[in-house]
Amino acid sequence: MSTPQLVVHHDKELMAQAAAARLITKIVDAQASRGQASVVLTGGRNGNGLLAALAAAPARDAVDWARLDLWWGDERFVPEGDPERNVTQAREALLDSVPVDPKRVHAMPASDGPYGADVEAAAAAYAEELARAAGPENHGDVPAFDVLMLGVGPDTHVASLFPELPAVRETERTVVGVRGAPKPPPTRVTLTLPAIRAAREVWLLAAGEDKAQAAAIALSGAGEIQAPAAGARGRSRTLWLLDTAAASRLPRSLYPPASA
Repeated sequence: MSTPQLVVHHDKELMAQAAAARLITKIVDAQASRGQASVVLTGGRNGNGLLAALAAAPARDAVDWARLDLWWGDERFVPEGDPERNVTQAREALLDSVPVDPKRVHAMPASDGPYGADVEAAAAAYAEELARAAGPENHGDVPAFDVLMLGVGPDTHVASLFPELPAVRETERTVVGVRGAPKPPPTRVTLTLPAIRAAREVWLLAAGEDKAQAAAIALSGAGEIQAPAAGARGRSRTLWLLDTAAASRLPRSLYPPASA
């Protein structure tokens, strides 16, 4: 796995704009190289802030939206269209304003979908969808995502992998159901660390003073069971994108002064 790299921006707005520009470049480069691109989206205020910044970016039209596969790192297991669902928020922030191919928008199942309230069946179905999309060159049961984005929670959780809960201990399955999450809603579907680590690049987003302790813990050598963000690494690159508030408890030796 790659060693984390840090980029610190002055505030969350600049972080969102810079991350959006970085993502556009990554998608365009992947499409130029392989004809298509694959990105895993994240929810939360930082993930949605990035999507809103992308929607407002003039360079967004450089992306061939019809040749982009979109996946999710986790989802709240609530009914389709519920405002708490990450896909609902992503549609409002970006997807409804760009010409994505609906067949390439891979939303996680909802609680009123074909699997009903069976979150384990919903997770297994998403794992099967990922496996079908994986090619022989991916050497695994998930595609080699170009970029997988994760918001970092104040407790160091990423996706719906919470400290000490069973999902963060999973070593084989790529998608699992989560019950009893400490953050509502308690029932969720999430990628596991093995799936996350299949990505070419993993980007972790953290902005705000409430994320400072989490960033400090995750980047201090903590174990992934106690600090799931510490276990989120990309195969070729792991990038932490922070604002100065979220980086306030990190030693300056971890990032160059120019990045602030």
